[in-house]
Amino acid sequence: MADKRRALGKGLSALLKDPREEIQSAEQTGADELVGSIAEIPVEHIVENPFQPRTHFDAEALSELAHSIRELGIIQPITVRRLRKGQYQLISGERRLRASKIAGLERIPAYIRLANDQGMLEMALVENIQRQELDAIEIALSYQRLIEECALTQEQMSERVGKKRSTVTNYLRLLRLPPLVQAGIRDRMIGMGHARALVNIEDEAEQLALYRSIVSDGLSVRAVEDRVQRQKQTVTTGTAQKTVLPPHFKELNQQLSALLGTKVQLLSGRGTAGKIVVEFKNERELERILSLVNP
Repeated sequence: MADKRRALGKGLSALLKDPREEIQSAEQTGADELVGSIAEIPVEHIVENPFQPRTHFDAEALSELAHSIRELGIIQPITVRRLRKGQYQLISGERRLRASKIAGLERIPAYIRLANDQGMLEMALVENIQRQELDAIEIALSYQRLIEECALTQEQMSERVGKKRSTVTNYLRLLRLPPLVQAGIRDRMIGMGHARALVNIEDEAEQLALYRSIVSDGLSVRAVEDRVQRQKQTVTTGTAQKTVLPPHFKELNQQLSALLGTKVQLLSGRGTAGKIVVEFKNERELERILSLVNP
């Protein structure tokens, strides 16, 4: 478990700061050192935001996120507002907070907002982005915070940080990658070129499979780009070969989907040949489907 937890990334752990309980406002001495940094705070001291628009959280998805947190730690810190000494109100990241509680975490990394710190936060984030030692995920998180918390468009942000808008977009796309891949980027197990190629794969299982190949086989960026291109061509070719299904096939398709409790596709090939494609989200769902097929 100790080895797995190292995947949290040296970058994140190195940024953790003392939350300085006595600092409540941006006007106080020392506030500039806290704003924009990451602090590790007790989970039990965080209260939920009463204005949170989201009320439903999928139990299975939370369980999977909790498992990921146990293995990798928190990849993207939550954001909280300081209410009073030792108490914080959640601003964003409720899924991560709930999953952290399920995972048994006592403390969680968080960005702390103070009263009247909007301008200071923007300056702190822009300055943070200019640091040479930041990894790609840390840069992407800073871009995301500028957009969400400072109400900047990508165009305005690109002007603030002196980067092309396309560069900003490429960094933000990294946050769509699975937590394991983001952890690999943090620990510099793969480079920005590898990550940009992986983002172009839509299926998460394929992303993870290729990521593991990069790490185990030492694939170059060019080799990864070639694999991604071949996968896209295979998908395109398979789609082009589809034909219109007979009416009774459509009914069979619906029956199979209902029987297995997941999406099923009947694909016609040449002549009377064809294939059945059964989708599953994770290993647990695959085992459930297999138990139905082979009781």
